[in-house]
Amino acid sequence: MERWAERAGRVRVIGTGVMGRGIAQLAAAGGLTVELADQRMDAVVAAVEYVGGMFDRLAAKGRMTAEDAAAAKARLYPVGEPLTPLQDCDLIIEAVREDLATKRELFAALEKVAPEHAVLVTNTSSLSVTAIGAALADPSRLAGLHFFNPVPLMRLVEVIPGARTAGWIPAALADLVRRLGHEPVLAPDTPGFLVNHAGRGLVTEALQILAEGVAEPVDVDRIARDVLGLKMGPFELMDLTGLDVSHPVLESIWDGFYGEPRLRPSRITRARTEAGLLGRKSGEGFYAYPGGTKEEPPEAEAPGVTRPVWVHETEPGVRDRLHALLGDVEVETGETPSADAVVLVAPHGRSALDVALAEGLPSERVLGIDPFGEFFTRLTLAVHPGVDREAGRAAWAALAATGRPVTIVRDGPASVAQRLLASIVNVGSGIAEQRLATPADIDTAVRLGLGYPRGPLEWGEHAGAGRVAEILRGMRDATGDPRYRPSRWLTERAALGLPLTEAGTSPSDL
Repeated sequence: MERWAERAGRVRVIGTGVMGRGIAQLAAAGGLTVELADQRMDAVVAAVEYVGGMFDRLAAKGRMTAEDAAAAKARLYPVGEPLTPLQDCDLIIEAVREDLATKRELFAALEKVAPEHAVLVTNTSSLSVTAIGAALADPSRLAGLHFFNPVPLMRLVEVIPGARTAGWIPAALADLVRRLGHEPVLAPDTPGFLVNHAGRGLVTEALQILAEGVAEPVDVDRIARDVLGLKMGPFELMDLTGLDVSHPVLESIWDGFYGEPRLRPSRITRARTEAGLLGRKSGEGFYAYPGGTKEEPPEAEAPGVTRPVWVHETEPGVRDRLHALLGDVEVETGETPSADAVVLVAPHGRSALDVALAEGLPSERVLGIDPFGEFFTRLTLAVHPGVDREAGRAAWAALAATGRPVTIVRDGPASVAQRLLASIVNVGSGIAEQRLATPADIDTAVRLGLGYPRGPLEWGEHAGAGRVAEILRGMRDATGDPRYRPSRWLTERAALGLPLTEAGTSPSDL
């Protein structure tokens, strides 16, 4: 309906848990009159007191004026039972437990008593909006608004229309979200919606790396933080969320997309979930948490071994950058390495061993160094099974002499950072290819919802679409695993020189 978002003034929030309280705080701060409802009146009273206390704290910290805090508190009304008459409500938001039957029963009752102009909203984080709406006589009234915890601080809100949601409602809800100071993205009513779907790129590939014995969780997390710039590595993230939450999401999204290989979960999380190794909440996950604090092993100390280093020009400019980086280390500049030199190669989408065999280099002295990030932060040294151990130690010592931290991993068709980034970009490209969301919404959702430094399509554009496709093809050819097939969104734009962040020409444009 025209200008509904501007006129909407009263909302009922049903459910007084963490999410319900957060939604109530956001709405009241944004100028809406908020009715709080729950089956237990004592829970409603406690929620009103809690949200009012949050406004007082914000005023005390200078984040809102005392007058604004008092006005926001005055907009909070405890109404008790969820079906208490709703004549004046423009919007009804459900934030009860994540159970399909419970939500269906609630909305079936609500539509009988809610005014005709009121929009019904579910805050489900994982259930199908269409499936919830199937219980309604008029499912066109129902849509999803997926807020993220903590609601006042997490600016992203997924707006999720069901299959039969009225056409005007998604845009109206998006306008309302903006009115409250948050950022809406239009998300599909598919497993994981948008944020959780896009987030599979990082987590599933990290688990695959661990399953292959390429690197340990702490190694992957350090590379993710230092090389990719993530605030938290994938294993830290799973420990924070808890595998009792993360593993079912992994399986439900994979099942929901009928076994799409890019989204394949791991036997590792199933076994660890069954063992009770859930993460912080259980005191042990991929890390131990004695006293509630993460215990991370210290960086290993490099050996004091010295040997000359010879750098293979894997790609233009790599040798010069590595020569400058190695500084005081003895570096050979001849056409071929001496009999004592350690050989460093820095390929994209190829293993160090493949480069050694293709270029006729002494494989027992060849080690890989990941060029991703241009050697600015953490260095990743890749070791294949045929490496002479003393040569490997000498390579480690030479890299450690640069003053940068060094992580040692198993050699493979691509480095850890390359694999993580390529998977993030490929999953995001797959979402765009299926037209589940616009490129802009995909990137906004990932930046705000997952805290990545860039959205997946922006990141692929920054790294180079052709380079990302090259890494994926290298992985696919080396492993035969269809999880690495590059998205057509990626390969077509790489071939045409078009940005990953733009839709390009579609049939409807003609």
